[in-house]
Amino acid sequence: MLSYMKRGRKFYCDAALLALPILLQNLTTTLLGLVDTFMVGMLGEAPLAAVLVANIPVFVIQLVIFGLQSGSSVLISQFWGKGDMDSINRVIGLGFYMAGAVSAAFAAVMYLLPVPLMSLLTDNQELVPLAAEYARIVGFSYIFNSITGIYVGAHRAMENPKLGTVIFSCSMCANTFLNWVLIFGNLGAPALGVAGAAAATLLSRVLEFVIMAAYAMTNRRFRLDIPALLHPGRALLSKFIHYAAPVVCNETMWGLGTSLYKVVFGHMEGSKEILAARALAGNIEDLCSVAVFAVAGTTAIIIGREIGAGRKDTVYEVGCALNAVAMLCALVIGAALLLCTWFLFPGTLYPVFHLSDTAGRIATMILTFVGATLALRAFNTVNIVGVLRGGGDVRAATLTDIIPMWCVSLPLSAVLALVFRLNIFWVYLGIEVEQLVKFIAGMRRLRSRVWIHDVTQLGAEEG
Repeated sequence: MLSYMKRGRKFYCDAALLALPILLQNLTTTLLGLVDTFMVGMLGEAPLAAVLVANIPVFVIQLVIFGLQSGSSVLISQFWGKGDMDSINRVIGLGFYMAGAVSAAFAAVMYLLPVPLMSLLTDNQELVPLAAEYARIVGFSYIFNSITGIYVGAHRAMENPKLGTVIFSCSMCANTFLNWVLIFGNLGAPALGVAGAAAATLLSRVLEFVIMAAYAMTNRRFRLDIPALLHPGRALLSKFIHYAAPVVCNETMWGLGTSLYKVVFGHMEGSKEILAARALAGNIEDLCSVAVFAVAGTTAIIIGREIGAGRKDTVYEVGCALNAVAMLCALVIGAALLLCTWFLFPGTLYPVFHLSDTAGRIATMILTFVGATLALRAFNTVNIVGVLRGGGDVRAATLTDIIPMWCVSLPLSAVLALVFRLNIFWVYLGIEVEQLVKFIAGMRRLRSRVWIHDVTQLGAEEG
């Protein structure tokens, strides 16, 4: 029954070597992001809330960049399997153009119209000027970050995930140190508060760009071809749009849907306690999902490489094996989370965040749902992000990810919360239905094998 798991020790060792740097990169980003939030929070509730508001458009930028990065990886991993370096350069060039244009447009709006933009996101006049001050500076950081992200994503697709771990670890450590200096005025620097946090982010993004550029100019494993970067060609542009656009749509719609869940919580009775509990539970969930996303990224690389190298007959078994690995990892992590949720967090973690008894009970309920369904979430994430996208089936991946959220769980949770006025347990149960629907749809698509596509044919002609 599980014969597809018998792939030999070398296969799993290679997968682990690919996944470990991705895991470390995600873990570093998540942990230091929490430290960053904690340091801003030391200024008070208003600065912290203002930074959260100012980061809403940044969240959109990040989703678009991730979509472009994932769409690029579909092509790059298969071109890498074929050894087609010219086409890889052209795909990177297209990614640079599109990511740079999107981030530059956002930066211009955030710099020129910060107050009107922040006023659209909140009607709290105490927060608007603080958020505008932060937004004017931080917007430019994502021009550098978007270019770095495309290049690092390309190397991840070429089985070099360590690069991202090194670059983003350096950036995040610099960001934390500069926050300490510029927010609070240490080492003789002026105490800039919220503006200091924005300046620290900008400077750390410039640093990661400089490290990336130095690596790109000296790397011998993959050499940048400037003419190919600057002139990618129309045929490859069409293919890039074909595979990247659904992924960008996927990430954007997923982000909007996730935000709407919070809107539903915000209109429920006891919304303050619910949102406080969800904020803490969400951070814990992100930490527990680091390994799952590492397996998903590794799966996309391996699936693309196998198809590009012409080994289509083994791709289905590879996908099944890595889905199973993700579920096994999630079962272990989920069990540990459940134990911590019931026997450790209430007496140790919740008091640190000053959760009330009501908020603590809600956090325990949410984390119980997370722990109990983590294996299901792991299959859905790896199957959609790793297997289907890696196999070039980006449209089906998008539909599998978005339809259960927008057509089932969002309306169901809204009706339960806002029409029937049920408590948060039943609302969260409605949200979790999304994972079950995704699992059923994703399993059917996986077994059909129609997701296996060689997406590189026009790339060869384009060269």
